[in-house]
Amino acid sequence: MPRIILHKELFDYDKEIRKNAPVLCGVDEAGRGPLAGDVYAAAVVLNDDTLINYLNDSKKVSEIRREKLYDEIIKKADAYCIATASVQEIDKLNILNAAMLAMKRAVEGLSVIPDLALVDGNRLPELECKTSCVIKGDAVSASIAAASILAKVSRDRYMKKMAEQYPEYGFEKHKGYGTAFHCEMLRKYGASEIHRYTFLKKILGKNA
Repeated sequence: MPRIILHKELFDYDKEIRKNAPVLCGVDEAGRGPLAGDVYAAAVVLNDDTLINYLNDSKKVSEIRREKLYDEIIKKADAYCIATASVQEIDKLNILNAAMLAMKRAVEGLSVIPDLALVDGNRLPELECKTSCVIKGDAVSASIAAASILAKVSRDRYMKKMAEQYPEYGFEKHKGYGTAFHCEMLRKYGASEIHRYTFLKKILGKNA
C-alpha cells in the first residue's frame, strides 16, 4: 500500500472559504531573495473534491517530492497559471513590486475568474477580484500550497536552464541565492545578464 500523508487541515481550510467564494484561487511567489533570475508566481484553483497526497508548503517538501506534486497539481487543478517578472522589472520596480506584478499576471492568466484570491504573505497585488492575505498561507491553505509548489518548481527549472548558459556561477546548485560560492564567483567574473544589479551593491560595490 502506498504511504498516505494528507494534510487534511489545508483542504478543510479552503473548503470552509468556498462556502462563500466557490471559485477560490491560491497565489504564491518564489524567488524574492536570490541575487539572480526572474521572480516567479503561480495561481491555482482547486475544488472541494480535490485531494493531493503530500501537498504542503514547498519549503517543507523535498525537491523530488515537489517535482511529483507539480505534475499532480497541474493534472488535478481546475485552473492554474504560472507567471514571472523579469530581472529588468525587478531592478526597475524593486523586488516587492515585481513579485506583486508576477502574482497579478498569474491571477489574470487563469482560465476562470476567481471569486476570491488568497495571497500568501502580508501584502496584496492589485487584482480585479476580491483578495485576502494569509500569513504563512502555504502552510494553511491547500490552494496556496499548490501555488507555492508550481512557482518553486518552475523557478528551479528555469535556474537550471540558466546554469547551462552561465555555468561559472553554479546556478543549478543554489538557484541564484547568495551563497558563499555564488558571491565568490560574482567577484571573480562580475555580474551576468540575469543578475539583479540592485542586489549586488554590497558584493560588487561600484562595479555592480
